[in-house]
Amino acid sequence: MQPEGLLERPMCGPPKEHRVINRNRTLRQVGLAVSLISLFALTGCGKGAAGNTPEKDATAKMLLAPEDVLTVSSTALASGPSITGSIEPERRADMRAEVSAVVLAVLKENGDPVKKGDLIVRLDQTSIRDTLTSAEASASAADQAYEQAERQYQRMATLIKTGVVSTQQLEDVEIRRNSAQSDRAAARTRVVTARQQLERTEVRAPFDGVVSDRKVSAGDTAAVGKELVKVIDPASLRFEGLVSADSIGQVKSGQKVWFKVHGFSADEFTGVITRVNPAANVTTRQVEVLVSFDEGKKQPNVAGLYAEGHVETQSAAALSLPSASIVNEGDSSFAWRVNGAKLQKVALTLGERDPRTGSFTLRSGLAEGDKVLRFPNASLKDGQEVQTASEAKPALVVEK
Repeated sequence: MQPEGLLERPMCGPPKEHRVINRNRTLRQVGLAVSLISLFALTGCGKGAAGNTPEKDATAKMLLAPEDVLTVSSTALASGPSITGSIEPERRADMRAEVSAVVLAVLKENGDPVKKGDLIVRLDQTSIRDTLTSAEASASAADQAYEQAERQYQRMATLIKTGVVSTQQLEDVEIRRNSAQSDRAAARTRVVTARQQLERTEVRAPFDGVVSDRKVSAGDTAAVGKELVKVIDPASLRFEGLVSADSIGQVKSGQKVWFKVHGFSADEFTGVITRVNPAANVTTRQVEVLVSFDEGKKQPNVAGLYAEGHVETQSAAALSLPSASIVNEGDSSFAWRVNGAKLQKVALTLGERDPRTGSFTLRSGLAEGDKVLRFPNASLKDGQEVQTASEAKPALVVEK
């Protein structure tokens, strides 16, 4: 008999709680062992794969396309002073009001093409037309007064032969006739002036071109001298540039100029100097140079754009290499030459940079006809084997 309140338990073996703990511990140990075995297996496989990669990379050849290789050649390198300015039309007209009147209509907008004589702006003609009517009436009265004075003079000239009138009377009539003639001429001049003023109320294009700047609208009051519109001839565009006075001694008419225009960065424009201003600007100490575009070449179709370039004062043939093919390492420059079937890292001695093309002259390192990589990268190695696309063997196709 056991005392009351005591639990019964087996007489042999550990308690139930101890058996559960031991079983869980055993399972964890088995799982850890399996994990270690798997890890060792994966590590061994990884080492084998990693060990094969360098060997495979070492035997791999770099495949080069024809456009990846650049042949070193001799080119003409230009040098000269820089020139900056803007593209402006040679033929341009600022149409201004010649009479004081109200703007009735503006018939053309910015960018509209016009022919010579096309109506662009119409001003109010009311007051000027009244002036013309008054001038015409005065001219008619002056004509009649002159005709009457002329007839009287002719009569007096006939009567003086008979002695009826005196010489003094004839001279008086002649003076009145001459005065009437002067009045008639003045009246006719006023008529012509009034008609010109009437014509000036219609602003017309002075030549074939394009309206570039409209300054007024219908209802505006146009005083004498007020700018109305601007008309330019796009076919007469030229480069109006400025050259530093320090370099103006090298510049003369007939020299070639190449330049870039803002907004047309992909295009390069060329022209010829037509005139060099004999006087420098008092403030900037720069000299104006006018450059005409080469005939038959592309021109910008917009005036007022900023442009900059160089005047070609000297030109010499030399080996050159574009900056994209040059690798700079500190103060040293290199290029990757394709020497047979291998790459060779070649040290370069560079000269001046051609501002037109961005290429550098080669003083040493490469010879004419050498082939170099056009766009080298940082992963290249000296002695690395290469193969051109034309030498690559086509893949074997297996028919199923």
